[in-house]
Amino acid sequence: MDRIDAMKIFVAALDEGGLRKAGRKLGRSPAAISRALASLEAHVGVTLLHRTTRSFKLSDAGERYALVCRRVIADLEEADLVAASERSTPSGTLTITAPVAAGEDILRPVLDEFMDAYPTVSVRLFLLDRPVKLIDEGMDIALRIGNLTDSTLVAIRLGAVRRVVAASPRYLSAHPNIEEVADLAKHKIIAMTHFGIDSWTFPPAKGSSIPRSVHFTPRFVVNSVRGAIAPAVEGRGITRLFSYHIAEQLSQNRLQVLLGHDDASAIPLHLISPQGRLAVPKVRAFVDFAVPRLKAQFSRLSTDAVVQKADIRTCRERVFSDQ
Repeated sequence: MDRIDAMKIFVAALDEGGLRKAGRKLGRSPAAISRALASLEAHVGVTLLHRTTRSFKLSDAGERYALVCRRVIADLEEADLVAASERSTPSGTLTITAPVAAGEDILRPVLDEFMDAYPTVSVRLFLLDRPVKLIDEGMDIALRIGNLTDSTLVAIRLGAVRRVVAASPRYLSAHPNIEEVADLAKHKIIAMTHFGIDSWTFPPAKGSSIPRSVHFTPRFVVNSVRGAIAPAVEGRGITRLFSYHIAEQLSQNRLQVLLGHDDASAIPLHLISPQGRLAVPKVRAFVDFAVPRLKAQFSRLSTDAVVQKADIRTCRERVFSDQ
């Protein structure tokens, strides 16, 4: 048995969602696919897939083995491409991961343009609101929001984003003013799970080194960005998201920023890739193509300028309404 070939068949079965589909992709018969997987299981001495007549499910050992297989295949692909000096001919499948909202709204249009420019490169985009282990999960590159801790990754800074607290003019007109962080505890909160479902933390006040926290009982908890934005726009409460999430709503005055000067910490934004992957033509081509476009997009949607303009407009409207 060619173990590397069997690993590729194993991974293809997982990616395609079935043995027959993997066979069609690889040009192998279903019997050949089954024999290869059976040989692989015999070699490692454990069951990798629990198979039925209609589907299969990874065993616990299979999940761990799949991570290793993806890493081995990625390393072999990289070695082949570098050895063949194919730096000028990007091809193959580029695997990318990103947070759901940023991936859908900002990264995907850039990927459309990239695939138009490089017709020999295909893309697999995994939208996940969780940290991804790039090597273990077979990713070429990731869009990541937050401070980086893994020094083995190559990071290219794209800019920074901010968390913002926001509510609609309708909500603000019907509820008490919010002058300081502690006032939020008296209001209806629409909590997005990734930003805290029962408390929010803010930078220290001027002259202090202690972060400020406000605790609340949320009126509504949701695990998607759009699920938090919609009720906030409808006037059902106050929410907290990244500034780029609500740039459109801010520009149209459907939402207004609250406590803009109390929530000013910048959170870095990077493209990251495992060491060595930038030598692979498809990865290098994507980075060169995408970085300037992503920097421009996040600069337009995510910088302090967007928040400050919205905050200034909110203040002016309140002054006018009080006169």
